[in-house]
Amino acid sequence: MQGARAGVTMESKWPEQEEGSPMTSMKSWNVQISIKENADTVSAEARLSGAASGSAMVGEGVARRNPADENVPAIGDELAAARAMSSLTNQLLHQAATDIEQHTHKPVERLVV
Repeated sequence: MQGARAGVTMESKWPEQEEGSPMTSMKSWNVQISIKENADTVSAEARLSGAASGSAMVGEGVARRNPADENVPAIGDELAAARAMSSLTNQLLHQAATDIEQHTHKPVERLVV
């Protein structure tokens, strides 16, 4: 099986600026998804760069084909990539909760996906 790479760019979208309001900064975060296929297993890595923390966050996901199922590589790619993005999402939420708690000195109670 062959390996594949897919790139997803996430840019923050700002509402239209009202006349006379100060311009806010534009930020760009990038997610690179790398997919490796090996026999009946597909693994994916979603790497976020450009985040405020300054360091890359990495989510990982795996999909395994049941031997009784038809071999459709795209399905394994999609599942592994989705699981890697889900892992990355949970890490971002955890980091946001940690940052909120550090600034407010109060526990975060309702920050969920």
